[in-house]
Amino acid sequence: MQYKNWQDGNEYDGSQINPSWAFQEFKIKDSTIVSWIGPMNILGDNLIDFEDVGLDIKGNKMLHFIVEHFDEQPGNLRLIYHRQRILVMITRDILLKYGVKTTQDGDDIFVGDGKLSVSIATASISSMKIHFALNITINGTPDDVKTASLEDNMDINNIKQLQDEIATSYINFMDDIERDITKTKVF
Repeated sequence: MQYKNWQDGNEYDGSQINPSWAFQEFKIKDSTIVSWIGPMNILGDNLIDFEDVGLDIKGNKMLHFIVEHFDEQPGNLRLIYHRQRILVMITRDILLKYGVKTTQDGDDIFVGDGKLSVSIATASISSMKIHFALNITINGTPDDVKTASLEDNMDINNIKQLQDEIATSYINFMDDIERDITKTKVF
């Protein structure tokens, strides 16, 4: 699995959840985790969660992660939702090292009663994908949702370090599973 820290990242509009986006954007031919800092404004055509239809899903500055796995065709929705929860738990563990105490409800991370994250998982014929993002600021988030931000809970100068740590920890976790599979005797 490869990690791409996209320094010139732009707005997440939901189109990045499409299959093979990292290949089309960066020519990476592998399972990937791409991360960047930027705004989010998901357009109606790119909503894939039926519960979100009609809602504003946006924020002025967020830390985004797009994960894509090609290890199962067709993509397995159950497996990618398990991996999404793993990414959420890894993120919570790392945030705690930065002094950010969180709770989790499904795939959502909260600080107090403020929602810190957004996430979706999906599968296609060729791959499985996750979009996961953390609010860096609450500016631009929907008025009808109580939100939390990284800037209110940690030293904002550590965002880039946090970004790399989350991505590499996820990759290491997935690689560790693969190593365990190869050393296990099956009957």
